[in-house]
Amino acid sequence: MFNKLLIANRGEIACRIIRSAKGLGIETIAVYSEADAAALHVSSADQAVAIGPAPAEQSYLDADKLVVAARHAGADAIHPGYGFLAENADFAKACGKHGIAFVGPPPAAIAAMGSKVEARRIMQQAGVPLTPGCHGTEQDEATLLAEAEKIGFPVMLKAALGGGGRGMREVESAKDFGGALKAARREARAAFGDDEMLLEKLVPRPRHVEIQVFCDRHGNAAHLFERDCSIQRRHQKVLEEAPAPGLEEKQRAALGELAIAAVRAINYAGAGTVEFIMDEDGAFYFMEMNTRLQVEHPVTELITGQDLVEWQLKVAAGEPLPATQEQLALRGHALEARLYAEDPGKGFLPATGRLSRLRFPEESAHVRVDAGVRQGDDITMHYDPMMAKLIVWDEDRARCLQRMSDALRQTEVAGVATNISFLAAVVAHPAFQAADIDTGFIERHRAELLPDGGGGGDGGGGQPPLPLGQQKPVVPPPPASPWGATDNWWLNLPEGVRLSLSDETGGQAAGASRAADRQPGATRLLAPMPGRIIEITVAAGQPVKEGDTLLILEAMKMEHAIAAPCAGVLEAHHCAVGDIVAEQAELLLIRTPGS
Repeated sequence: MFNKLLIANRGEIACRIIRSAKGLGIETIAVYSEADAAALHVSSADQAVAIGPAPAEQSYLDADKLVVAARHAGADAIHPGYGFLAENADFAKACGKHGIAFVGPPPAAIAAMGSKVEARRIMQQAGVPLTPGCHGTEQDEATLLAEAEKIGFPVMLKAALGGGGRGMREVESAKDFGGALKAARREARAAFGDDEMLLEKLVPRPRHVEIQVFCDRHGNAAHLFERDCSIQRRHQKVLEEAPAPGLEEKQRAALGELAIAAVRAINYAGAGTVEFIMDEDGAFYFMEMNTRLQVEHPVTELITGQDLVEWQLKVAAGEPLPATQEQLALRGHALEARLYAEDPGKGFLPATGRLSRLRFPEESAHVRVDAGVRQGDDITMHYDPMMAKLIVWDEDRARCLQRMSDALRQTEVAGVATNISFLAAVVAHPAFQAADIDTGFIERHRAELLPDGGGGGDGGGGQPPLPLGQQKPVVPPPPASPWGATDNWWLNLPEGVRLSLSDETGGQAAGASRAADRQPGATRLLAPMPGRIIEITVAAGQPVKEGDTLLILEAMKMEHAIAAPCAGVLEAHHCAVGDIVAEQAELLLIRTPGS
């Protein structure tokens, strides 16, 4: 087994890896950027090494700095976590070149599955069913549009590299194709350094079902059953559960066999996830394979009783799989909720701020919390807005859902907007309770999940509302009772003073279309959050219509379009491409007609 492990990541996954490594007696080394010097993962490790400025490309994405840090600290292994360099074949090669074990699959397997184009070709040869589509074609817009029309709209545009919902766009018709292609390419280029696209037929009302697989270097392979990850926003998962509700045993067995065939086709080793789309008729189609640990791996751990990080470390050290397929059994049901710093009521816009209050439910055999932050930490613009994961387990799905409702109710956050109330509403929704789910669930039920049409989030912290359908009626006291008074009367206390408070914590998450200061004859567009300007689409002096995209702001690994709130003429830019802007910074000035 390894002596010293460097974790080339941050946040909750770094903390998670540290726990399992210490359980195996391995000394742990954290790395941190300037923004993370006081982060939880830094204090949790035995040792920590600074690796550069806050921007990820100058720190966590700098492979050379990470290898140098590992060599300087005397690490004999590197665990990449997920995101950042976890699926970077060149990074895996660099580790091996310097005699450092990479806790992940061989570089060739990463490269094969890192390209969705190559992955589709390999899976087709292995007999794994694919959704209709095209890949490896010419990349000019006219050719891609012609291929989309052959497939038939609606189609899905996907970045050939990467994952996590980035570089993906649903396209309903030919008239929307050009704009969607441009946006998907730009996002893919920023996230993965490559803007190659592939096309797939959009499957109506699909479920996202994935299989956890493991292989060792002795020819052994096993799957640890499936997860359902259909509850998504912006093609990114929000709630995950295991096993997938409603799946028949023969479907489960067939999926497991397909997943094992997929990993054997690329001589795999380590942890991986083979992801499928399931249509309304129960047919499965290969979507992609992630050659790393997944964010949602805890639900698999809870239904199998296995520590997947421990499995990763043992396989990377050359040991056989800790259990055979016959020894693995599925028990109970588990559910994971991702706690994000974002405002669901404003388009799930990421939020920044200081965590002035943070309280999680007490952990037990039924409740687990994987957190990467603590009270007093700052949520910044530089990294993914996920703060923690609540994971619950019980004997069946119904009891598991109740456990999650309770866990969400017991979670308190102040100082930054969060999705806690939204998650509680999803879990309590009758359709989710009945397992009537697919990847369009949130959009289809938006009116019920966000009944106020905005103003969501938990910027003020506190408890989420009672689940839908469980509101308690308010019974007014008798008219003669002093308890019915609304004039600040308190028993044995002086009359109170009523104050009107506004949130000045920095935890606001104003939507891009709300970030405008209208004055007579002009409208100033303001930054809804700290971020980096990655594109300006309209030149000074150019007329604009209401709704036109004027610039693209990147924050927390996502793009946000700043749209014109009114018609007029773009009079001035107050920013340039590449600028880092503060929240509420003035970006553009529109002169309105008649001024």
